Amino acid sequence: MPYEPIRLGHLNQMLSKLREAIYEPIAKLNVTAWVTPEPVSFEERMSGQKITLSQGERWGKLWDCAWFCFTASIPPSGSDAKAVLLLDVNGELCLVDQEGTPVQGLTTINSEFEFTLGLPGKRVVELDHSSITVTDGTFQLWADAGNNDLFGKYQGGTVKEAMLAICHEDIRSLYYDTEVLLETAEHLPVNTARRERILQSLYDASIVLTEFTPDRIHRAKLLLNEQLSRRGGDPVLNISAVGHAHIDLAWLWPIRETIRKGARTFSTVLRMMERYPDYVFGASQPQLYDWMKQHYPKLYDQIKERVQEGRWEPQGAMWVESDTNVPGGESLVRQILYGKRYFQQEFGMEMKSLWMPDVFGYSASLPQLLKKSGVDYMMTQKLSWSEYNRHPHHSFLWEGIDGSSVLTHMPPEDTYNSPAAPRSIAKAEREYLDKNVSSHALMLFGIGDGGGGPGEEHLERLEREKNLLGLAPVVQEPSWKFFERLNEERERFQTWRGELYLEKHQGTLTSQARSKWYNRKMEKALRELEFAAVLAARMGKSYPAETLETIWKEVLLYQFHDILPGSSIKRVYDESLIRYEALLQQTEGMITETYSYITDYISSQEESSNSTVVFNSLPWERQEWLHLHGRWHKVQVPSMGYTVVSDHEDQEVMGEIATGIETDVAALETDFRDTAKEYSMENDILIVKFDPNGGITSILDKLESREIILQGQRGNDLRVYHDEGDAWDFRHDYSAQVGMPLILNDIHEFRDGPRVGLVFDYSYGESSLTQTVILTEGSRRIDFETVVDWQEYGKMLRTSFPVQIRTDQVHCEIQFGSLSRPTHRNTMWDFAKDEICAHQWVDISEPDYGVALLNDCKYGHRAINNVLDLHLLRSSSYPDPVADRAEHQFTYSLYPHQGNHVQAEIYRRGNELNIPLRLSSLSAPSMDVEEEKLPYTKAFLQPDHPHIMVESIKKAEDSNDIIVRLYETSGTRVKTKLSIGWNAEEVWEVDLMENNISSLELQDQSDVVLSFTPFEIISLRLKG
Repeated sequence: MPYEPIRLGHLNQMLSKLREAIYEPIAKLNVTAWVTPEPVSFEERMSGQKITLSQGERWGKLWDCAWFCFTASIPPSGSDAKAVLLLDVNGELCLVDQEGTPVQGLTTINSEFEFTLGLPGKRVVELDHSSITVTDGTFQLWADAGNNDLFGKYQGGTVKEAMLAICHEDIRSLYYDTEVLLETAEHLPVNTARRERILQSLYDASIVLTEFTPDRIHRAKLLLNEQLSRRGGDPVLNISAVGHAHIDLAWLWPIRETIRKGARTFSTVLRMMERYPDYVFGASQPQLYDWMKQHYPKLYDQIKERVQEGRWEPQGAMWVESDTNVPGGESLVRQILYGKRYFQQEFGMEMKSLWMPDVFGYSASLPQLLKKSGVDYMMTQKLSWSEYNRHPHHSFLWEGIDGSSVLTHMPPEDTYNSPAAPRSIAKAEREYLDKNVSSHALMLFGIGDGGGGPGEEHLERLEREKNLLGLAPVVQEPSWKFFERLNEERERFQTWRGELYLEKHQGTLTSQARSKWYNRKMEKALRELEFAAVLAARMGKSYPAETLETIWKEVLLYQFHDILPGSSIKRVYDESLIRYEALLQQTEGMITETYSYITDYISSQEESSNSTVVFNSLPWERQEWLHLHGRWHKVQVPSMGYTVVSDHEDQEVMGEIATGIETDVAALETDFRDTAKEYSMENDILIVKFDPNGGITSILDKLESREIILQGQRGNDLRVYHDEGDAWDFRHDYSAQVGMPLILNDIHEFRDGPRVGLVFDYSYGESSLTQTVILTEGSRRIDFETVVDWQEYGKMLRTSFPVQIRTDQVHCEIQFGSLSRPTHRNTMWDFAKDEICAHQWVDISEPDYGVALLNDCKYGHRAINNVLDLHLLRSSSYPDPVADRAEHQFTYSLYPHQGNHVQAEIYRRGNELNIPLRLSSLSAPSMDVEEEKLPYTKAFLQPDHPHIMVESIKKAEDSNDIIVRLYETSGTRVKTKLSIGWNAEEVWEVDLMENNISSLELQDQSDVVLSFTPFEIISLRLKG
């Protein structure tokens, strides 16, 4: 045989020639298209602009749609040759039957894709296809087209190929025989007998194939059969393969195109299942299935048939493959609740695994949520993208902040787009980090992200790789079978404790700030509405269960891991922001209407037209200043209840002149730029001083005689940094430059009752920022109410507070608890966590004193040494070229405090900033309810321990019972008495799916005692 490189080159040339010889064009198709800017139905398919097309001609621009009709004469019968159609319109096609139901998806080969993972193009249609109709010797084929590739790019929108061709089945079969053997040999050790035998057989076949006659093809195939028939012995590693088509519900395309991608992908799967009886496919995301049910009901019925057969696996436990950093705790619960319920109701299947291949890091709260939802396993692969450290395991037990653990697997091929080629199997065995203790690994094969799924090449390879000598054996089976086998090895696996931090994509904690603002506001508004609706339902008002579920599901959709993180195209945000605004208005309107309904049942101690009912949905008594009817009142509202405030009451009332607080702004009317001038404001607890540029030079805690800001440093140091990254990433070393300060244009005084402060007007480039810094009487909180018109490109805006606190840890709120992270950079693992996620607060504390940074819609933080830093805005240019160039409103607050974050109850301060008291005017009842009137003030739910938070209260999914979800906030063991403001008949502890676990003893029909372990979530069902 020739020298090795020459030999391999010769064999690869033979493989290329075989591939080119599979299809022999025999006639061009007639092509007509009706082009529209948006999709139209099959019934309206000829309503667009009609054009007749030839090969190479253009048919539309990016995101255009078209209905194509392909026609040609039927080839003469009598030949054994198999006729096929070759179709490529430089976009995505969905072939339909005579009723418009999707039958098969086709995609252009031009799609941006890592071709080592396979070829994304699908262009072959068999002539006996169910979508083809025949009339008078001519066939007709209709197809719905989108002028975009798999990833939303525009590659020309031209008809590349529309041909009738002969498929040479013998050559096609020989091509896959050759491909699998050649690649197997290339991944076997040099000089092994198996490798040399394969290469010799391939070389011998190449000698025979001087031309592709049937006889020579047959002889070559016989030469290769010997090597293809050789089987392995007892396997060390077994690979479970499941077809996959990860479909981003929005990314480089709008949501409307995802629906069509689902139809194209799923119809292709069904056709492939007809050809390949071993083929097993899986797909996650009930939202995607529900779209199929709504838009393509006949296709959905076919999917259900394959699910019942066991060859189609519904996967995953969430409504969508959600981001897990930014969504709140209750959002993650609802993702699982609605996701699992959908698959149970539609397919009768209990989901036992969380399917999250492409999420940008995983909250340490997730293991508990999964265990309490009956989810035992998790699959991902995204951690393989980390930049500095390699995650040490592919199979491991992941333990959350409460101690719950789930068995987690990352396919050792480190992709969800496996080509299912010999190199895939070889890589899985070579790279599997836990192969010393595990005999099982998972392979996800097919084209994903933009959809498409497995093609012919994947399935042809797998038919030859079931048990091929030289490769680990592969079996196609659903992932649940794999996880059951992996679970048998559970005791051998190591444990990873805490968050699964992705050392990449930290920009997604800040990108598309308006989406994150709306998400936070919607989460809080839905919590408020459900609380109000539960109270109103006890008074006879119908609980809006259907409306709430509809709103929740749309909010959950926008938490998909390319929408909420900010990594989708502009159109996605143009559309979702409009919907967010409508959803928020709808929810707020329902809150107002529901509280008004409750108010009709409340009695007032005084007959006054100026009485106001103040509602508090948080589970502790709140004392706050409210401006009511032209006057300031300091109100006290009970836990998860209400009180009536009347101008005639004997209570602390403040007019428009503040007492006990002051500002020093004497020179503001002259020249505020006087470099020697300092400005200050003061309340009964704090004195805050500013330099002439608006930076905070001092915060003095008068009660503790303690200075907060480091001498010579500036607090609230607003800086602009260069940021040339995309929506996912910015440079890790951005802070090597000191950043550019804003230009201060004006300062003026703010004074409103118990609130006093300074208003700073800044500019930078084309942007403006107005910030009102406020102190309130009796409060330790310094509020920074901010309005920004941000028009920068390639920049990020941050603020930082260097404080006099020495500690190695920063405490960060996450869902249902908090997480400690290092403030030092001792190791590469510490260095990699430079940008960290937190929800409503971060806190650094010494044992007796600390400082918290609160916010009402931000998530990206940095804590290094003694500096707390908050990422406010960034303006990347890809994939949305105008990301965050808009008006923004947000508030963050600095909160110096005695004790550490637990003793200072920082979780309460974060919730108070995010969840305001709600007001409703008290008027005469609209109905005769005198005997049913509620008292002047009342608490409906009240835990007696300060560490217990009530995350949500709602109606049960399948009854009129009430679900109350609580959790322990501090990371300690707690016993608490929960007082219920009505007579309950029974109390049950339930899981997150609302299944009863155990009955709890009721005391006096209104109290129940609960014991919590650290960060434990307990859900209750209240009957009666």
